Amino acid sequence: MNNNRRRNFRSRPQKNNFRRRSVAINSNGSSNLNGNGNLNFNRNGSMNNIHNVEKTMQKYQQLAKDAQSNGDPILSQNYLQHADHYLRRYNELNEKRESFNEKTTVDEKPSPKADIKDTESQQKVN
Repeated sequence: MNNNRRRNFRSRPQKNNFRRRSVAINSNGSSNLNGNGNLNFNRNGSMNNIHNVEKTMQKYQQLAKDAQSNGDPILSQNYLQHADHYLRRYNELNEKRESFNEKTTVDEKPSPKADIKDTESQQKVN
């Protein structure tokens, strides 16, 4: 009897800035979520910013000191393991940055042959 009755609610359009866990399906049928729920964490790049990694490492070191002073050696060890993880990540990012800087400085240096040609052309002008 109420089959033709109009519904009282309207569907709202999905907002782009609202966090939703969406699963993208690849062409081979697998999903992008990997089942671990860390999609947003990996997307924002927090583990690629060396300053964020350093800050997080220092936070866990401070938490370990606080736990040790409160008499909880197990929690302190847990925090130290977290800090150690971020220290390894920090060192890894440092190595990448240094190798990138070395590569760019090598690429920017002109070859010795170009220097010789420049000096010869300057001498001909003078």
